Amino acid sequence: MLGIVRQKMLRQSLQTIRPTVTVFRGYSSAAKQMTIREALNSALDEEMSADPKVFLMGEEVGEYQGAYKISKGLLDKYGPERVLDTPITEAGFTGIGVGAAYYGLRPIVEFMTFNFAMQAIDHIINSAAKSNYMSAGQINVPIVFRGPNGAAAGVGAQHSHCYAAWYGSCPGLKVLTPYSSEDARGLLKAAIRDPDPVIFLENELLYGESFPVSAEALDSSFCLPIGKAKIEREGRDVTITAFSKMVGHSLKAAEILEKEGISAEVINLRSIRPLDRATINASVRKTNRLVTVEEGFPQHGVGAEICATIVEDSFGYLDAPVERIAGADVPMPYAANLERMAVPQVEDIVRAAKRACHRSVPMAAAA
Repeated sequence: MLGIVRQKMLRQSLQTIRPTVTVFRGYSSAAKQMTIREALNSALDEEMSADPKVFLMGEEVGEYQGAYKISKGLLDKYGPERVLDTPITEAGFTGIGVGAAYYGLRPIVEFMTFNFAMQAIDHIINSAAKSNYMSAGQINVPIVFRGPNGAAAGVGAQHSHCYAAWYGSCPGLKVLTPYSSEDARGLLKAAIRDPDPVIFLENELLYGESFPVSAEALDSSFCLPIGKAKIEREGRDVTITAFSKMVGHSLKAAEILEKEGISAEVINLRSIRPLDRATINASVRKTNRLVTVEEGFPQHGVGAEICATIVEDSFGYLDAPVERIAGADVPMPYAANLERMAVPQVEDIVRAAKRACHRSVPMAAAA
């Protein structure tokens, strides 16, 4: 298989690969609407067209066009040499992908869900993440691991885990969490072009959601910087940090809070590792309050890391204790009513922001 890809690569070796151009702009007023699914598909298509070393592999990515139709049309356009259907063996095809990256190719490994990536975590951590350091910089591993992460709906504990904190704790990896369609396009392009292994955590429930996409973001050279958060909404009273689907919840909470006289600043983290500590600290030093939001477990979570950062760098600016909103500290229930209780809701964020702004009775006093 790799021999075929190699021959294809050599036949096109004289083609010029465009350099990475980083564009960092807000939404255009005349923006086009695009779903997350379309944004990811277009990013894959453009990067595969630009660089013959890029190929996609995973379960059902070819003939079935992806479990979530992210790879729709790619098999017909690029053929089975570069869009490879694999057996149901995550450890096997992830190892093949890492080996291809050692050789200089740029694999994109799709997991049907990141819960299944646990079968391949040895290759992701020990083979991909550590090789550059252990080889004293002689080996780069330009590979992207992507797929849906976190809670979906009615799929139970074994298919609902958020892995942002897991992979975010590992040196050698970059961990990206897109929220909008511009995020999906710009961050996936950056991940594919990056010389190091990237964990790209999507959200199944967002695939069909439409977002405005500026003309700049539709350009094939568009790319977002890894490690840079985005202030989705400016505010002065409280900072709310979130990533992936929780950004949408936080923006809805900010709208509700505005009606009650509370101005909330919402930060879309975009990147878990590296974490944009500078943007978070600057916001907290302005608002003097912080609410962190995530779907994952509370212990050792992304919010816990952000809390530690603020205590270390901006403790003197806080006018209230940091509020942490996270998933319940239990395996995800299957029953719909219990599932809703286990995942942060808009009203949870509103209550936390009001507590931080001293607009409601603290939980300890109300208990």
